Amino acid sequence: MCGRFNLINSPEIQSLCETLGISLQASHESHDIAPGDKISIIHNEAGVRKISEAIWWLFLDKESLKPNYKYASFNSRSDKLSSKRAVAYKPFRESRCLIPASAFVEGLGDKKTYHKIELEDSAIAFGGLYKEHLNRETGEIVYSASIITLPPLVPQWNEIHPKSMPLMLDFEDSDLVEKWLDPKVRDVEQFEFLLDPKVSTPMKITKIDKPSKWNPIEESFMIQK
Repeated sequence: MCGRFNLINSPEIQSLCETLGISLQASHESHDIAPGDKISIIHNEAGVRKISEAIWWLFLDKESLKPNYKYASFNSRSDKLSSKRAVAYKPFRESRCLIPASAFVEGLGDKKTYHKIELEDSAIAFGGLYKEHLNRETGEIVYSASIITLPPLVPQWNEIHPKSMPLMLDFEDSDLVEKWLDPKVRDVEQFEFLLDPKVSTPMKITKIDKPSKWNPIEESFMIQK
């Protein structure tokens, strides 16, 4: 799963913004983002690409519009996207988004081994899903979102997180981005190739002390294409 990431202004993030035609504000930045926190999503609204604030938890309580913690929905498993009973089923077909990030953290599952993952010379664009919710008191739209996760990359991912890895899209592929963000594109079979784990850009892996601290404790190593 992907349970922590950050978004820090950098040349790589600026390049992502320029490529996607959006502007990152200081309020969008965060050095540590956990499930339930506010994140930035890139999506289409009335044919216009925009960046909006969202809650990193797809399934919200209908009344409070806060994360429904009975159901973990900050990630959406790729093998559940075809299940009509899954909360991600409809968003995968109608409301896909990109979630920009600088780096993310994966844990081995032993509550003591954590790694920071970055892409070499590139920002990250997670493949995400979002939902719209109406705040009945204010009349405002509240967005919630999740990151799609894939099976783990074997064997490279065995000592990082053996259960899953997040979907990361090539944001420089303008045709792919256009289709991914277009809510009118309902034929999701064309996205099946994205759901196979792969390394499209070399990854820089750094062992850290705690997911909330991000302090390196060992030399970094690379996972190549």
